[in-house]
Amino acid sequence: MSGLLARKVGMTRVFQDGGAAVPVTVLSCPPSTVTHIKTLEKDGYNAVVLGFEDLKKPRKTKKFRFLREFRVENPSDYTIGDKITVDSLKEASDVKITGTSKGRGFTGTMVRYNFSGGKRTHGSHHQREPGSVGACAKPGRIHKGKRMAGRDGNATVTLAHRPVVTINSDQNLLLIKGPIPGPNGGLVIVRTS
Repeated sequence: MSGLLARKVGMTRVFQDGGAAVPVTVLSCPPSTVTHIKTLEKDGYNAVVLGFEDLKKPRKTKKFRFLREFRVENPSDYTIGDKITVDSLKEASDVKITGTSKGRGFTGTMVRYNFSGGKRTHGSHHQREPGSVGACAKPGRIHKGKRMAGRDGNATVTLAHRPVVTINSDQNLLLIKGPIPGPNGGLVIVRTS
């Protein structure tokens, strides 16, 4: 299987054999259910749709909270109703993580783009302002893409080549080295790199 869905639990550290402390993010990966199989003949590509987290009151048309699609090479290896567990990532040494970053609301340029701001002495009134945004008569406008204040965060972020530290099959836990985007409890998509 090329990937699965998980929930971010939080961060901790793991000690290696040499005594080095490795910061890790703990992901909870309960078994996902195969809900649909797409084939090259019918859909134009091979993929498997996984359902994640059963609804408390399932309906006829919706039994899972999340449905996500993963490309596969041989769709004939799967049948509808199969359970995909964290053991499917046993061979993976590193993974690709996709999550939604924490939303920070409307932020200024110092928070959003790490601008240094204006000077804080000699009667300055521009401590947290962005400074000049362009010239005067020529070009007479502000260029597109100018970094300014605005809504920050709450965007899809993908991190590639994240090393897998430990896979705990008994508790369905996956430990990934380093931080992962999103809040604790956020949905994360784990794919093989």
